[in-house]
Amino acid sequence: MRPVRTLIVDDSASIRAALARILSADPDIEVVGQAPEPNVARQMIKDLEPDVITLDVEMPGMDGLSFLERIMRLRPMPVVMCSTLTARGAAVTIEALRLGAVDCIAKPSGNAEDMMRNAALLRATVKTAGRSAVRPTATPRAPAPAMLGKARADAVIAVGSSTGGVEALFSLLTAMPVDCPPILIVQHMPGAFTASFADRLDRDCRITVKEARDGSPLMVGTAYIAPGGDNHMELAGTTPGCLRIRPGALASGHRPSVDVLFRSVAKRGAGGIGVILTGMGSDGAEGLLEMRQAGARTFGQSKESCVVYGMPGSANALGAVEREMSLLALPEAILAACGKKVGT
Repeated sequence: MRPVRTLIVDDSASIRAALARILSADPDIEVVGQAPEPNVARQMIKDLEPDVITLDVEMPGMDGLSFLERIMRLRPMPVVMCSTLTARGAAVTIEALRLGAVDCIAKPSGNAEDMMRNAALLRATVKTAGRSAVRPTATPRAPAPAMLGKARADAVIAVGSSTGGVEALFSLLTAMPVDCPPILIVQHMPGAFTASFADRLDRDCRITVKEARDGSPLMVGTAYIAPGGDNHMELAGTTPGCLRIRPGALASGHRPSVDVLFRSVAKRGAGGIGVILTGMGSDGAEGLLEMRQAGARTFGQSKESCVVYGMPGSANALGAVEREMSLLALPEAILAACGKKVGT
């Protein structure tokens, strides 16, 4: 297998040099070029035909977001965003992920040594991007109509996602009606990004979307995004239940972990609906199996519609997935599993 041919786009010469050193140290990655701004990068993309681009978010002239939009419209290819962990950087990076960027990594806040500490993650992210299936940005889905009938009183939807999950969650949640059951979401994402992610989803969705808080009661028509960082998110209490945000060791390599969330929802039995979306690795597979064994309905995103089929593929291989389907087909199936009838 040939190395992942990578083009680095960043206006900082020191950052370009740091990224190039880190990536070139992996024999499975070849840095084919470095560009200080999008106009130079555009020509290098034509000449060098890279497999992956690492793209700065904020640059003089054309910013990274505008350049990404052009890439995904004219020549879709895997893009990894580099962002500072600031409120502005988080908001722009979330928008980039919504537009189809495969993933985001943190830029060093002070010097190249900061990036060196995350060298393994950076290399893994670029190699995953090189194997991902990138498509033109999808047209936003029209919101679903209000639902007729009532869901089970104990219905709760649990969703896990990682690489490619931001775009997938925009598709899924904008299709949910205002009276849908509570939705609990673990998306692998830096802690500095989850509040901005929830706010951005909330602006686009008919339902309410918020970053989860410890002790929050579950409400109909509300989705809760697990805060990234040092805590797991669990379903606690009796119907309708509340959220528990607690510290803990890494589970399945992550914190928050999809497996931890799914295992807590498994206690809800037949009232649980588990959904595993695009993502690298296997987090959520074992927890989804526990949900299915407890009587919950379980769904997986199809390989053809995933950016990375790791998490859904692992769950499917374990027998945890009751039905596997395209991203566009999932909302109706999920709502039907909640006991609701689709209105017209």
